[in-house]
Amino acid sequence: MRPEIITKEQLQKYWQGQRALTKRVIEAFPEEDLFNFTLGGMRPFSAMCAELSAIAVPSLLSITTNTPIEFNEKPSFTTKEELLNQWDADTVKIDELFPQLSEAQFQQNFVLFGSYDLKIQQHIFYFIDNEIHHRGQAYVYLRALGIEPPYFWETF
Repeated sequence: MRPEIITKEQLQKYWQGQRALTKRVIEAFPEEDLFNFTLGGMRPFSAMCAELSAIAVPSLLSITTNTPIEFNEKPSFTTKEELLNQWDADTVKIDELFPQLSEAQFQQNFVLFGSYDLKIQQHIFYFIDNEIHHRGQAYVYLRALGIEPPYFWETF
């Protein structure tokens, strides 16, 4: 048996640490700017958050139930408070669903949204990387607005 580099539990904790940091970024935005501020043709951060919410929990549900899903990033929120409530609910749901994945599943392929045929491990890395990418865009927005963003290394 090869030594483990990271456990499933450590990966879940890492992902949730990234989500906690993203939540602090959402909280740093004035509500008006969260929904309307853009730069360089990028979407408002609220739209990026809608994408993140459309990926994380629906994907884990699809994987754990072996049920195909369609991608739908239409936001379920119209206010900052609703977004934060959705973020918290998704965080709880991730903690419920992630442990249902067996370690063997991480090396199995799974087709998400009818298009993306990757190992489940690769999907999870994408969920995390995509969130970090959009959070980086939000950092640029916050700095352009004259707001100091949360320290990016404080993920836990």
